[in-house]
Amino acid sequence: MARKNLLAGLVDAAEIPHADVAPAYPMRGASKSMVRSLDELSRQAEKFLEGETVVELDPETLDGSFVSDRMDDNPEQFEELKQAIAERGQDTPILVRPHPSAAGRYQIVFGHRRARVARELGRKVKAVVKALDDRTHVIAQGQENSARANLSFIERANFASHLEKLGYDRATIGSALAANAAAISKMIAVTDRIPEETIARIGPCSTVGRERWVELSLLVGKTANEEKVKAIVSDPSFDELSSDERFNALFSGLNSAAKPVRKTTPKIMENWQPTDKTVSAKYSNSGKAFALSMKSRNAGPFGRYLADNLDRLYAEFLAQGNRKED
Repeated sequence: MARKNLLAGLVDAAEIPHADVAPAYPMRGASKSMVRSLDELSRQAEKFLEGETVVELDPETLDGSFVSDRMDDNPEQFEELKQAIAERGQDTPILVRPHPSAAGRYQIVFGHRRARVARELGRKVKAVVKALDDRTHVIAQGQENSARANLSFIERANFASHLEKLGYDRATIGSALAANAAAISKMIAVTDRIPEETIARIGPCSTVGRERWVELSLLVGKTANEEKVKAIVSDPSFDELSSDERFNALFSGLNSAAKPVRKTTPKIMENWQPTDKTVSAKYSNSGKAFALSMKSRNAGPFGRYLADNLDRLYAEFLAQGNRKED
């Protein structure tokens, strides 16, 4: 099967990012970077389908991915997709893999909504079956789903958080989301500060970008606000609001003084160990602060050596032209 632009048909019109469609939230900073990565993600996702045979599968033999990327489904968009497929058929296939633990079944890598449409219409679903390991599965799923213009920041952050909890390293998460280490750190920091159940209560917030979520996470992360958060999200009127309104209600309730929330640069943790493994070091660098901790057999002596040679090491640092002016 050779196609000129496979990803253009992976999702129907309601899901395809168009250059003349305004993004769901303001195009600043991280938003611009994310949109710039969409074309690259599209090209990468295409490779998983290119040249593969398309088959028709009974949707009842399909199971969902082992990691979720969407927080909820927009009923109106789903009905539009369902109507489009009912009228002209399924334009392009979904991607599945043989189920790793259930013989005769398949696990969806991407195309969950198209599979659901086929199930509701009583039709078979067009699919490409490809044997993928778990790591390749999540990268393919992340790249295809992140290429959509309507996948919000918090959905991407939740996906990153779920992958980390499953034991995937930051490099794999970055590949799946086409995001650098700093962006992934911010995503994980937001989901670490805000309890998962609170994020679920708020919802996907299609108009809320990264910086606003970082601000909210700093407010929610304050121990003094813990009871206030519970009171706001458990109020019956909270459920009557839209997702974006729920975000604003919680933000306003915690930031009643309307003061700008102080932002901090996320720490990027790195590890180092020599070949003899007698020292194990962890360090973080936030730009204006650098922290180093060591353990294992030679940690004490090596730490003492570093401390005793700081003057010499700093002089060498300056001699190499590394001075940073204020």
